Amino acid sequence: MEPGSDDFLPPPECPVFEPSWAEFRDPLGYIAKIRPIAEKSGICKIRPPADWQPPFAVEVDNFRFTPRIQRLNELEAQTRVKLNYLDQIAKFWEIQGSSLKIPNVERRILDLYSLSKIVVEEGGYEAICKDRRWARVAQRLNYPPGKNIGSLLRSHYERIVYPYEMYQSGANLVQCNTRPFDNEEKDKEYKPHSIPLRQSVQPSKFNTYGRRAKRLQPDPEPTEEDIEKNPELKKLQIYGAGPKMMGLGLMAKDKTLRKKDKEGPECPPTVVVKEESGGDVKVESASPKTFLESKEELSHSPEPCTKMTMRLRRNHSNAQFIESYVCRMCSRGDEDDKLLLCDGCDDNYHIFCLLPPLPEIPKGVWRCPKCVMAECKRPPEAFGFEQATREYTLQSFGEMADSFKADYFNMPVHMVPTELVEKEFWRLVNSIEEDVTVEYGADIHSKEFGSGFPVSDSKRHLTPEEEEYATSGWNLNVMPVLEQSVLCHINADISGMKVPWLYVGMVFSAFCWHIEDHWSYSINYLHWGEPKTWYGVPSLAAEHLEEVMKKLTPELFDSQPDLLHQLVTLMNPNTLMSHGVPVVRTNQCAGEFVITFPRAYHSGFNQGYNFAEAVNFCTADWLPAGRQCIEHYRRLRRYCVFSHEELICKMAACPEKLDLNLAAAVHKEMFIMVQEERRLRKALLEKGITEAEREAFELLPDDERQCIKCKTTCFLSALACYDCPDGLVCLSHINDLCKCSSSRQYLRYRYTLDELPAMLHKLKVRAESFDTWANKVRVALEVEDGRKRSLEELRALESEARERRFPNSELLQQLKNCLSEAEACVSRALGLVSRQEAGYGGMSPHRVAGVQMTLAELRAFLDQMINLPCAMHQIGDVKGILEQVEAYQAEAREALASLPSSPGLLQSLLERGRQLGVEVPEAQQLQRQVEQARWLDEVKRTLAPSARRGTLAVMRGLLVAGASVAPSPAVDKARAELQELLTIAERWEEKAHLCLEARQKHPPATLEAIIREAENIPVHLPNIQALKEALAKARAWIADVDEIQSGDHYPCLDDLEGLVAVGRDLPVGLEELRQLELQVLTAHSWREKASKTFLKKNSCYTLLEVLCPCADAGSDSTKRSRWMEKELGLYKSDTELLGLSAQDLRDPGSVIVAFKEGEQKEKEGILQLRRTNSAKPSPLASSTTASSATSICVCGQVPAGVGALQCDLCQDWFHGRCVTVPRLLSYPRPSPSSSPLLAWWEWDTKFLCPLCMRSRRPRLETILALLVALQRLPVRLPEGEALQCLTERAISWQGRARQALASEDVTALLGQLAELRQRLQTEPRPEEPPIYSSELASDSLREGNGKDMPKIWSCCPRCCHS
Repeated sequence: MEPGSDDFLPPPECPVFEPSWAEFRDPLGYIAKIRPIAEKSGICKIRPPADWQPPFAVEVDNFRFTPRIQRLNELEAQTRVKLNYLDQIAKFWEIQGSSLKIPNVERRILDLYSLSKIVVEEGGYEAICKDRRWARVAQRLNYPPGKNIGSLLRSHYERIVYPYEMYQSGANLVQCNTRPFDNEEKDKEYKPHSIPLRQSVQPSKFNTYGRRAKRLQPDPEPTEEDIEKNPELKKLQIYGAGPKMMGLGLMAKDKTLRKKDKEGPECPPTVVVKEESGGDVKVESASPKTFLESKEELSHSPEPCTKMTMRLRRNHSNAQFIESYVCRMCSRGDEDDKLLLCDGCDDNYHIFCLLPPLPEIPKGVWRCPKCVMAECKRPPEAFGFEQATREYTLQSFGEMADSFKADYFNMPVHMVPTELVEKEFWRLVNSIEEDVTVEYGADIHSKEFGSGFPVSDSKRHLTPEEEEYATSGWNLNVMPVLEQSVLCHINADISGMKVPWLYVGMVFSAFCWHIEDHWSYSINYLHWGEPKTWYGVPSLAAEHLEEVMKKLTPELFDSQPDLLHQLVTLMNPNTLMSHGVPVVRTNQCAGEFVITFPRAYHSGFNQGYNFAEAVNFCTADWLPAGRQCIEHYRRLRRYCVFSHEELICKMAACPEKLDLNLAAAVHKEMFIMVQEERRLRKALLEKGITEAEREAFELLPDDERQCIKCKTTCFLSALACYDCPDGLVCLSHINDLCKCSSSRQYLRYRYTLDELPAMLHKLKVRAESFDTWANKVRVALEVEDGRKRSLEELRALESEARERRFPNSELLQQLKNCLSEAEACVSRALGLVSRQEAGYGGMSPHRVAGVQMTLAELRAFLDQMINLPCAMHQIGDVKGILEQVEAYQAEAREALASLPSSPGLLQSLLERGRQLGVEVPEAQQLQRQVEQARWLDEVKRTLAPSARRGTLAVMRGLLVAGASVAPSPAVDKARAELQELLTIAERWEEKAHLCLEARQKHPPATLEAIIREAENIPVHLPNIQALKEALAKARAWIADVDEIQSGDHYPCLDDLEGLVAVGRDLPVGLEELRQLELQVLTAHSWREKASKTFLKKNSCYTLLEVLCPCADAGSDSTKRSRWMEKELGLYKSDTELLGLSAQDLRDPGSVIVAFKEGEQKEKEGILQLRRTNSAKPSPLASSTTASSATSICVCGQVPAGVGALQCDLCQDWFHGRCVTVPRLLSYPRPSPSSSPLLAWWEWDTKFLCPLCMRSRRPRLETILALLVALQRLPVRLPEGEALQCLTERAISWQGRARQALASEDVTALLGQLAELRQRLQTEPRPEEPPIYSSELASDSLREGNGKDMPKIWSCCPRCCHS
């Protein structure tokens, strides 16, 4: 038994190569390079460089193809043998009207072929029964022991296989007077068995398993009732020749069996028959033994038996017809009612003469043993693939393929492991139970459908990228016709060999074991899709593989000797490996090549939907294999694809076009071919054939020049006959042409025996031209004749090799290297001479020195030129330069020995050395001496007292330059001084940096000391300079402070604040700064106190604006707009309205004059505003007339109605809800012990609008306290000046008020008021005096017209004098 799918072990991997870009550029060269390794495996895989990705050039929309149908279990050789055997045994029973059903044993289909084969190997049926070895048969079939399987197998063998084997061996035929009969004629009426041919079955849909053979489907068991209905079936026993022989299980199709002799001999029944509903009868068991033995066997047969059908033929009723026949067994014609007429050959047999005899005439069609055996032994039809009926596009085929794979494995196609697909493939291939059918788009012609690679033709324009791939040697359209390829010399486009074939695969679609036509190479490229799994066998094991397959499946090769050339047969690699055949495998992924080598068997299958392209190619090393292949084809009588002789002769006709390796290989093949042709033509002469005529075989179609015996395609010669013009033979089969006389036969030849050696000689010249050339090169390179060749002669040899396309041998490489070296020497010598001339011509020494060579290199260069096998006149020039350099070297040594020399002499020597163009060791010493002198001069100039001080960077640069100068005592001393000076300078620079950056500032004296000490350092120090500038600024700041404080007036606050800001930024500790900061802080404190005294909470005015008079108070609109702008922060200050600039604020006299002028303007403005507003209509009047001069409230609306209030100062009206209402009672309710109540004229009813009341009105005592504090300040504030003016104004008004109150009129009035008040106080008070609220007071004020109530003046600070 073959191993199951779970037992499949993948073969080892084939070699995988990854060429570099340099190797990849020569395809056939790289394949030749890897051939020693790769051909040992038969196949190999090549991964191109990662960025080699040719575009897919197939027109997908127009690509349509019809695939082949593949049934997997028919591909495998051993499985196909089993299926063929089942077909034959099924035909055996069906010929006789029965149908075969294969039984199940241990829940699996019984392998009838293996059972039959093992029985034969174990000695045959009788021997096994005699030795009771059926258990061993069961063991060999891999059935478990201990279940009495052997008896069951014996039962099935006896019922199904044994009768067929008897017919095959002819054991049931006895010696009789037989006559020959024409089987073909007699079998015209035969209809094949009901099992359809496997090649003609349509593929199943891909959503389930493929077709299952009908013989594998279980049938319903017949019932006992069916058997009871037909009494004839009960009497069935061992019948004679026919379908019921040896106790077959029978099912009668015609239940009315005719029986001639009902009183016939009674035989023990050995079969039990069951009748089925379809008219068939199922036989449970049978045996050629006694009834008792059969009975015992039946008791151990639990498995269902095989069912077969038959029809019994009715005997002829015509007595005269029967009398004309005699029995073929006994040659008697008596008992005609017992004669059976065969429906195949019309022979007659007595039913009792048959072995074993028949009890009665069978009903229906009956065939004799001869006809049954002849039909069963008819060879099967050659196996091949049929085409599908559906045409696909790439898209539709891909959808079908992906759907099939996804459904089969029940997972997405890209997630199915390759190992699982491989195991399942070989399981299906080896299974006779499961029929899975797939489709494969194979051998699609790229000429018709288009190649997957870009192709240079006139059909469409290619992009630059496509053009690159269209000409690549790895393009499968280009590789077969490369210069090193043999196939480029074949004019015809051989499809599949010179022209690629395309392959569109799906999962399980396979290509069977085969070797390429003419044993050529093949190369396969997978454009895209899922991997393709390959198996390969090396050429050394090709015959071994063929022997193993013939040994394991001889039945296939008996009917098809060239079976392996049909590409229709697989065999499990594990089976081949178990018989010693070396097999390798690989998974070819998209973008990878697989190459098969000559006569390397290969096969494989696809893992899924993919697109591949393949073609053949042949190289020079293939030629011997190609010749051996022709001999192999001749033995197999297989047609050739092309004539190997024609190919060799065509290449020999133009040897100059051949690659040298190819020419040598063709010469070798041509020599063997000419020798063979001489031998064959000599044999022809010995036979007596002397007639001959020339024939241009290459102009004939291949089918007109093929040997009728071996089918080879003739080219050099052939034997023909004048009387039989339709055929010819090659000279290897001259005795198989015809029976005509030799005098009628004649030779048809392409070349005479004199022309062939001439062609051979041309090949030899071409092949040996390399040797002649090589001798010339060897003599020239080794100077064997003592004469050096010129460069022109060596170039001529190299050009000859290129023109004749000699191989890139080691000798050619030596010649190229010699030429390259000589040309480099000439170029170098010319450059040396030209540089020397340029140096003497005044070219820059730096340019000359940039390309100098050393003296040692010059001597080595001269030796190199002398040792080269090439004559160069530049050798003399180089010698002259060497002499000049040596003379200069001696002069330089003398100058260095007399040190200290003058710098001018050293510099002149150095310049002369540079002009030589060669670097002399003494010149380097001169250069060091010059560099030392230059550096020391630079140090002296930098540190000289009269020189400008250098920076730290300059000092560091001198130190760095000194490090590169050659050491000497003077240089070391100068470097030490420089280093010490740099260290001191950096230390002072760091100290200055700390002074500039330190949080604790140093006093000017300390900084002056640091600067004074740093001045002694002859280096420019940036931080010391910055410290100097800071100190100068500090001194200037102190001077400014002294100037301000020594002036006529105290300094203004703004000036002090500016000085404080400047002083804080200076990195110098200043005592004056602390004093100024204290003065500024005291001034700010006084200003803040004054602001709290005068300014309301969240006031929009500044203190200075409140203290200054309002110069434009006379304009109501201006006043109102100013108030709104103040609220919005847009209005200018009152100091600006007074015309005071920043400079004026510093002069007390200017402030006082401006204040006085502002007071006068404010008085005049207020009076004018009062007159204007008094003229406006009152909103309290019962009727008002429309007027343009109407009061406008702060809200922008006209005040009207009872709720309006009038300002006591500006006389303008406002809404009561928009302004603050005055309080009528400014004191709390009095108690009995408190002072008496205020009189009505003492009520606080003064109302000032927001436009007039801009600030608080502190008491004069508070203001005087502020003025006292102001006098202590050593700082002048504008607010202080304004407060002084305001205070003077208030005191002046107070004096005038007191004077007015002291007048007689006012004194009299005040006395009257006092009396009135006394009187009011003496009046009895109500128990609950009315409580006056501000609302009642305001209402009482609104009820009157304002004329009957006394006006109590109230003014803002700026208006208090009016």
